Amino acid sequence: MKFNTKTIHGGQENTDPAYGSVMPPIYQTSTYSQSTPGGHKGFEYSRSGNPTRSALEKSVASIENGEFGLAFGSGLAAIDAVLKLFKPGDEIITTNDLYGGSYRLFTRIFEDLGIKFHFIGMQDASAIENYINEKTKLIWIETPTNPMMNIIDIEAVSSIAKRHDLLLAVDNTFATPYLQQPLDLGADIIMHSATKYLGGHSDVVMGCLVVNDKELAEKLYFIQKASGAICGPQDSFLVLRGIKTLHLRMQRHCENGEAVAKFLKSNPKIDKVYWPGFEDHPNHNIAKRQMSGFGGMISFSTKENTLESATRLVEKLKVFTLAESLGGVESLAGHPATMTHASIPKEDREKTGVVDSLIRLSVGVEDEEDLILDLKQAIG
Repeated sequence: MKFNTKTIHGGQENTDPAYGSVMPPIYQTSTYSQSTPGGHKGFEYSRSGNPTRSALEKSVASIENGEFGLAFGSGLAAIDAVLKLFKPGDEIITTNDLYGGSYRLFTRIFEDLGIKFHFIGMQDASAIENYINEKTKLIWIETPTNPMMNIIDIEAVSSIAKRHDLLLAVDNTFATPYLQQPLDLGADIIMHSATKYLGGHSDVVMGCLVVNDKELAEKLYFIQKASGAICGPQDSFLVLRGIKTLHLRMQRHCENGEAVAKFLKSNPKIDKVYWPGFEDHPNHNIAKRQMSGFGGMISFSTKENTLESATRLVEKLKVFTLAESLGGVESLAGHPATMTHASIPKEDREKTGVVDSLIRLSVGVEDEEDLILDLKQAIG
């Protein structure tokens, strides 16, 4: 199947076997009857498996060209499950331009449990090798990164990981499988905050993992069952429904994102604009090679470069909504320094470009003229 068909049919039965329902039903049940001890139809208890969640997990695996999918109660629960593959003394290399929630989980939870993290710049993938030793187990990357839109060469990092027998995990939330499929580029684990583009309507919180290796999948399924950070059937249904329009939404996100990025770059009151589609964006050629488009996520800073200038701008927005999160059909504006990345110390975040005047946009699927007019009046 081509991608657009997979979003609707990938990994799915054409009809539900019970009554012929075209859409997978919501199995709102905690347990399942057994004809004899151990005699069941594949489901025993909904923490270990639920038919609606199973349909979602198969769908997510399909659109990422993966074999095994797992769904969790949030993106951070999915990351938490990956980190539980490791033990005290193990080391993980990750990017220094990282989602604040991931940074908080790494430094405030798992560092205390004895796992060591190296936060480094990865625009030149070869720099990673300087931090690899016999204790290194995993390389964790985002690309594009949140919120600086830095591009990391997945194939190059995969080559390094394989050479040193390490796992490579890619947070593919910003790009989605519509634009980028990291397993095909050599990654071992894909993570999604399905809250974002996969769900697409800002009405659910969920995380997903996709892997190809059966042994790795079995370890993660055990962690999912044993730790219990699963999503419910209603949430599974919502994300499954969202995936069916992912290709349509992402096409418009990309179109609107390009229009907004070009407007911002031409505005004299705006300083820097971070969007991978610009030819002068760092690693633009890599983005062009490993992505089929450049997405609807944009960050920019004001010429005044003050917290006050950013605050004034976002408070004036009318079509864009000032809110956490991203990836919904509606356009959102965020202020990373005080919102998504507030958990990162100011000195550390400013080193990566997350200054007080930085604003992050999740460009929605509204009319592009309305979005540009809204930004124009807010900038003043």
